[in-house]
This record gives sequence, C-alpha cells and structure tokens, in this order.
Amino acid sequence: MVLSHRPRVPRNEVLSEAELEELAQRKPPSKTSVRGSSAAKSLLFRFLPILRWLPRYPVKDWLLGDIASGFSVGIMHLPQGLAYALLAGLPPVTGLYSSFYPVFLYFFFGTSRHNSVGPFAVISVMIGSVTESLLPSENFLVSVDGSNTTIIDEKARDAARVDLVATITILSGIFQVALGLLQFGFVVTYLSDPLVRGYTTAASVHVLISQLKNVFGVSLGEYSGPLSLFKTFIEICKKLPQTNVGTLVTSIIAMVAIFIVKELNHKFSSKLPMPIPIELITIIISTGISYGVNLKSKFGISVVGDIPSGLKPPTLPSTTYFGQVVGNAFAIAIVGYAICISLGKIFALKHGYKVDSNQELIALGLCNFLGGFFQCFAISCSMSRSLVQEGTGGNSQVAGVISSLVILVTILKIGELFRDLPKAILSAIIIVNLKGMFKQFTDFRTLWRSNRVDLMIWIVTFVATLLLNLDIGLGASVAFALLTVIFRTQLPHYSLLGRVPDTEVYKDVAEYQKVKEVPGVKIFRSSSTLYFANVEMYAEALKKKSGINVDRLIEKKKKALKKLKKQQKKAEKEKAKRKKVLPRKKKKKKDKTGPSLPPSAHSSSAHPHHRAAQPSPSPPARARGSRFSLRPLSRESSAGCHKYGCFSLCTASVLAQLERGNFFSSTITKQCFFPSVHDAVLHISGEQHTASVRTCPGCPHCRHGEGQPSRPLPSSQSPQAHRSTKL
Repeated sequence: MVLSHRPRVPRNEVLSEAELEELAQRKPPSKTSVRGSSAAKSLLFRFLPILRWLPRYPVKDWLLGDIASGFSVGIMHLPQGLAYALLAGLPPVTGLYSSFYPVFLYFFFGTSRHNSVGPFAVISVMIGSVTESLLPSENFLVSVDGSNTTIIDEKARDAARVDLVATITILSGIFQVALGLLQFGFVVTYLSDPLVRGYTTAASVHVLISQLKNVFGVSLGEYSGPLSLFKTFIEICKKLPQTNVGTLVTSIIAMVAIFIVKELNHKFSSKLPMPIPIELITIIISTGISYGVNLKSKFGISVVGDIPSGLKPPTLPSTTYFGQVVGNAFAIAIVGYAICISLGKIFALKHGYKVDSNQELIALGLCNFLGGFFQCFAISCSMSRSLVQEGTGGNSQVAGVISSLVILVTILKIGELFRDLPKAILSAIIIVNLKGMFKQFTDFRTLWRSNRVDLMIWIVTFVATLLLNLDIGLGASVAFALLTVIFRTQLPHYSLLGRVPDTEVYKDVAEYQKVKEVPGVKIFRSSSTLYFANVEMYAEALKKKSGINVDRLIEKKKKALKKLKKQQKKAEKEKAKRKKVLPRKKKKKKDKTGPSLPPSAHSSSAHPHHRAAQPSPSPPARARGSRFSLRPLSRESSAGCHKYGCFSLCTASVLAQLERGNFFSSTITKQCFFPSVHDAVLHISGEQHTASVRTCPGCPHCRHGEGQPSRPLPSSQSPQAHRSTKL
C-alpha cells in the first residue's frame, strides 16, 4: 500500500507488457540450488520447530507466565479429560492419557504458542458414535449365575472399545501426517467458516442429547446411522417417568454452580490472576460427598468406577477394524485439524507470529499416531483451554508441558481417588462447556444480513449433521459447499466500468453516480475467474454488455471474403483477356498493404467503438486452462477486426503462466497486453487521435503488417478501434 498526500496526475504515456518488461528489466526464472547439509538442516528445523524457538526462549520474560498458565490449563485438563472420555464411550482413564501424551508431543512439533491440544467435545462425540455403532453394549451382555438376568460386561466392552478407538486414532494420525507431507494444509479451506460453525453447532446438539441419560439417570439403547439422534431423544422422553431423582438433583446443582462461577470468571477476568477452577472444585467436592454418603448404594447414582494408576506400555491395535473405520478416521482427521488451525491462526494474528498450516497438520497427526499406541483417542484444540492458556500469561508451549506434567502426576498418584465420582457431574461439566457452541446460533442473524449463500451452507450443514449423523452429515455438507462454489463461478456479476473523474480509477457505472464511461470505449468486468467452465457464459455476457453481435459479424465477414474472392477471380479473368488483346506493359509494383475488403465489410449502422474487457480481479488458476479458455474468445472477437479494429488482451500478473502455457502466438503478442485498464484506455485514446499514418502493434487480421503505415480511410470505416481485454 502506498499513501501519498499529493493528488494523482493522470498519465499520458502508454506501457504495454513488452515495453514494461524492457523498462523494468524482468529477471529470468532463477534456479536455486541448495546444498545437502543446508537442506537437511532446513528440513530438521521445519519438522522440529522447537529447535528454532527454544534456544531463543526469553526465560526472564516468559517462564513465570508459562508456569502459571500450565497449572491453570492442567487443572482444566483433569475434569475435561474424564468427561470427554465418557462422551467417547471409553473408560475415564483414557481421557487422562489423551491429556498427557499428545500435549507433550505437541511441544516438539507444533507451531502455535497458545493452542491447548487434547480432548475436544466434537471429536469425542464423533468417536462415541463409532464405538456405539460398531460395539454396542448389547454385544457384551452376560447372564448372572446362570439365571435369566443379564448384565453388561463393562471390562470386556471397554477393552474392545479401547482397541477400536486406538485404530481410529492411528488412522487419523496417518491421514494428517500424509496430507501434511504432501503440502495439503490448504484442504481446510474447503471447510468454510459457516460450514465448520454449522457442523460444530449440530455436533453440540449431539453432545447434549447423548448426556441427557446421565442427567436423568436412565439407561438407553444405542442407535447409529441416520436419525439416530431423534431416536435417542424419543426414548429419553418415553423414560422420563423412570428418572433417578438423586442423579437429576446432583446434575442440576453442579450445572448451576459451574455456570455461575464461569460467568464470574468471565466478568472479572481482568482482576483475577487465574480463573477459579470450578470444574476441579466440583469434582473434588462431589467425589468426597459420594464417598462419604455412599451415593451409589443409597440413591443408585452411577459413578465412574476404578481408575487404574500408572502408565501402560504401548500396544499394537487390531487391524480387523481398518476397513470399517477408514471413512470415520478421515472425517475426524479433517474436522480436528480444521478446528485446530482456525484457533491457531486467530492467536497468531493477535500476537504477531506465524503458524505453519502444513506443519500443524503434521504435528497433530504425530500426536494422534503415537498417542494411539498408548490408548489415547483422537484429539484437537479446545477453545476454552486455549483462551485460559492465553489469558493467564502463557507465551509458548512450555505451558503445555507444565499442564501435561500435572496430568502425569494425576495418572500416577491421584487418579484412583476419583472412582466414586458421579457420572452426572461429568455430564454437567460437558453440558455447561457447550455454551460457547450454542452461541453460534446467532450466526443465523449475522449471515442473513451479510451473505445468504453462506447462510444456506450453515443451515444445510446443521440439518444434514442432525439428520444423517456426524460422518455422513460432514460429507453431505462439504459436497453442498463445493456446489455453491461452482454456482458462484457460473453466476458471476458482470459490469461495465467507467472512469472516476480526474483519476486513473475505474468503477462500475451502475453503482457510482459520477462515474462515466470513456467515450468510444467499453470496459467489461467479471467478478469470477475466467476458466473453461464459464468461458461461454463470459463470451455471451461480453456480447450483451458491449452491444456487439459477433456471430453476425462473423457471418458478414465470411460473405465479404467470399465476395472478395469472386471479384479477384473476375479481375484475373479480365486481366488475362486484356493480355491477349493489349500490348505488353511494364509491371506495377504490388501494393504491400494487400487487397481491401468491399465496403459492405465495413459498413454498419452501429457507431464503431472499442471494447476493453476485464474478466476477473484474480488470474486464472492454470496457464493451460487460460490458453484454451481465452483463445476461442480472442478468435471470435477478431472476426470483427475490419470494423472494430484488432483484438488485444491486457494482463498484469499472469504473463509467466501464459508463457508456460504457450498462450502467445503470431495472433496474440505481448504488444497487445497492458499492465492496467488505464494503459489500455490510453492506448485506445491515442489510436483515436492518431493522424492518417498509423502503426499497428502487430495484428495479422488488419490490412497492414506490423509497423507498416496504413492508408487513411473514411471516419466511418477507419479501423482505429483496438479492443483491449484485461485479465
């Protein structure tokens, strides 16, 4: 951006792209060669970002803030890890493992300073839907002492589900690492912000419905596939008379207390050194009450159960589930990365550092891949924990290491003390933490005012995810979003531009009152990139806006050429007859300007004018695509050459791509290209005021060659107009 206090003076000189290259001395493409040692060092620093920032870590400025932030986030990890493991249908200890191993690994491979990776509600419910569909509790019913009474063998079920989830987690990690190595970090751009927000909002509804059974203390069947959410909700409504009052009262008290304290934390965040750890306090108090009063036996309140202490050795997952969960694993990999990189870029923009999208994909993939061998489930980035990590003074991933050490101490010594923790407390923590996601319903009003297409994406994503479940709903939502992209490129906004008085700026004449079209010039603009799929629509719009019927011109030109050939043949015959009768004369010099067309080829009721077309503010995606998209258009437009002048294209930023795609030819040269609309207009204006001797920039359709003077024609037939198209 260049700011100047002086008014801009309109330029009178014209620069074509060929002249601009000569004036600015365009550099040839450079071939960089990197030595083996420097290349290896660069790769090492890229895949291990810790080697770049840790040696320069400002201990005095950052260490105390990172320690305080790490303890705060670690305290949050404990209840959320237990709760989200319950949400995934797994033993609570797997939530603690998922809060330790991935967080510690991200310290070495991540590029975001403030992201708090670990269990996340949306990913947990996606995993839970897979475990409940492939390994429902009904598959693990056993009879009691040979009687007709059956109970669920929870140990066998949990062991099978842990094995299944380890497979999903490892596959998700493989997908993420592979995409990162292939530089496919941009894949998340196909998950637009409305799509992600609509999906997470629908996922929060899934989370809420799944936790109602623990709030009311009722047992439900496990449903999977389309409409499973509504089947679960209907069964809950039917079993409301069987509600466990003790469980319901416990849940309500916990939700009210957690909600009030969280609101106070938000209101007095600037005055509190760290947020009040209400979730941890609630867990400790409720566990103590449950142990002292024996809530399980007296009131039938379900509790967490045994939490084994210590770390377990790595184990290989079963390969029998690979074919069944590969689609779910890919969906989890993409959604987890989309949430993680979105938060990472927000914090990076706020604090002025860069987040490498491809390295973040690799880091998240390694956390999942290696964590899967240690009974972890797939992780992502939590907004609530990340905000706490930033707000309590965290400056780097040293805070993540501190929080992982807090979880390690819990796993080794403290975890087994929470066996009497009521599951209703964990459900209360999950439901209250959904508040931020439910606030996304306000997007409906915002998108209604700003962009109706994005609103449609949000609604379709939300409804599809509710009806078709999380995995199929995501696929349907992405397909719909891609269709909207196609429709947007197929239905662009076409406009005619005019010049803002006393400037070199050109705007839409329909939107600005003082903007007027340049006399004798039509400047056409398209809001969409020009490529093979919309080139025909572009050509039709160009004809309509410019008022030129090119098809009619082509027909007239063909007739004129046919008539010209007949006249030439007739003249040759008459000349041959005269040679027989008349004496031989000296030969006349041939007219270098070539044969002229009959007057019918030039006559028209329309006033001759120029046409400058600006297809898109952005270049075509591929040079080869541009070649085959633009050449038919250039050939078609050149059909009216003798009436409107030669067809020339203007471009600024895609010349290199067009050169690589062999776009230029004897028909279209760089002399016909201009770096801006204003240069094209100046070129046309200069052509209009040129004297009788003119020089053409090299169009084979004109009657004179390159650099050759043309014969003056009447004003009604003059080929002064050189139509210019700017890409």
